[in-house]
Amino acid sequence: MKHYKYLLFDLDGTLTESGRGIINSVLYALKKNGIDETDREKLWAFVGPPLTDSFQKYYGMTREQSLHMVDDYREYYLERGWKENLVYEGIPEVLESLRAQGRRLIVATSKPETSAKKILAYFQLDSYFDLIAGATMDESRNRKDQVIAYALRQMGTAENILMVGDRSHDVEGARENGLLCIGVLYGYGSREELEEAGAAAICPEVRDLPAVIAALEKASSPLASGAMTGDSCFCNI
Repeated sequence: MKHYKYLLFDLDGTLTESGRGIINSVLYALKKNGIDETDREKLWAFVGPPLTDSFQKYYGMTREQSLHMVDDYREYYLERGWKENLVYEGIPEVLESLRAQGRRLIVATSKPETSAKKILAYFQLDSYFDLIAGATMDESRNRKDQVIAYALRQMGTAENILMVGDRSHDVEGARENGLLCIGVLYGYGSREELEEAGAAAICPEVRDLPAVIAALEKASSPLASGAMTGDSCFCNI
């Protein structure tokens, strides 16, 4: 039976409910640059993906302009936004349970690594993780596939690893590194987004995560076609 010894976790939308701080920071950057955005709901799309990509995609900015926006975003985020954040209920207990099973936990986030470490320490989650891997401040490593590849190099292995995240870029970044990904529905991505991206399993609630992982491990061939459904998960196996 397959055993996933290493679990890679996304941060925003997977471990913490960070949307308010991110959206407030985006609004600050937009206003500072003369853009009066009145549709706050539109900005939920910024939670998770690299900020430079989102500014280019949703506001038609150039790469250079998006880098400037990220600098302005960080003015608010580094002072206030990072604390406008909550740990999802049940996360500490689930992390403790997974560690008790002998698993090693790693964070792989498109958030700057310095910010990720600060947030996890603030919420007293850092002790659960063997490694916290994130983006660079100069945006040279900001895509999820790049962050995962960086984490794998730091770990010194690419075997028996499973990704857990809430957006399509988590699934796609995992696949580009030869990994399966569980998509969680309690974050910011929809079931449709995650299934279209090719998530190996769908986890509706925080408490379901250990069972979803176990279901993948019990499957005889995680990459075979077909489906297995249940109260806790949908597995493309």
